[in-house]
Amino acid sequence: MASLAYKRVMLKISGEALAGTQEYGLSTDVVSFIAEEVREVYRLGIQVAMVIGGGNIFRGMEASARGMDRASADYMGMLATCINGLAMQSALEKLGVDTRVQSAIEMREVAEPFIRRRALRHLDKGRVVIFVGGTGNPYFTTDTAAALRAMEIGAEVVFKATKVDGVYTADPKLDPTAQKFDELTYIEVLSRRLKVMDSTAISLCMDNGFPIVVFNMHERGSLGRLVRGERVGTLVRGG
Repeated sequence: MASLAYKRVMLKISGEALAGTQEYGLSTDVVSFIAEEVREVYRLGIQVAMVIGGGNIFRGMEASARGMDRASADYMGMLATCINGLAMQSALEKLGVDTRVQSAIEMREVAEPFIRRRALRHLDKGRVVIFVGGTGNPYFTTDTAAALRAMEIGAEVVFKATKVDGVYTADPKLDPTAQKFDELTYIEVLSRRLKVMDSTAISLCMDNGFPIVVFNMHERGSLGRLVRGERVGTLVRGG
C-alpha cells in the first residue's frame, strides 16, 4: 500500500461511455473492459466507489428541451442509471469482485437504498459500491451525484472517466490545434466554461477542496497508473 497514492476513490463514468461505438444502449465489450480495469485497482487494495450516468439510454435534459416536463425527464434519466449500474455489477461479479449497488431511488428488489453508513461498511469490507439514481432529485446531474457521494463516503479524489486523455482548450477531435491542460484550477474551469463536470459539481468540489482528475478510461492501465500516483490526464484543484 505504500506505493499507492489513494486508499479510497470515486470513479465517475458517463452513460455515453458505456455505449461504445453505438449511438445508444450498452456495449458489453466496454462494460467488461471497464470492469477489468476496476478489478486491477481493486486487487491493489484500493476501495472503489462508482457513479454511472444514464445518457446511453435516456437523457433528461434533451427530452426536456423537446417539451417534456423537466422533473419527469430527469427521473427517467435516473432510472436509466440503475440499468447501467446493474450491468456493471454483473460484469464485476463475473470477475470475482464483490459489488453492491445503492440507489437514491428506492427499488429494494434490485438495489439497496443509499445509506451512507452501509456504503462505508461495504467499502471497509472490500466491496465495490456503485451509486445509481443520481442524487435522487431532478435538476441535478450524475456529475453532482459523484461529487456529493465522494464527499459523503470520504473518498480522496474523483476520477472523471472520458473518451479523451484530459481537458483541452477545445474538442481535440474537431480542432487539431486544441491544447491539453495538465492542471487547472476550479475557477479556470468555471470561467473558461470547460467541459470537465457541470458547474454545480465543480463548485461543490471547489468549496470543499476536493480534487478531480479527468482521464481516458479507454486507455488500458490508466486507472492503475492514477492510483499509483502517476500523472495521467488533467488535474483540477485549488484556486
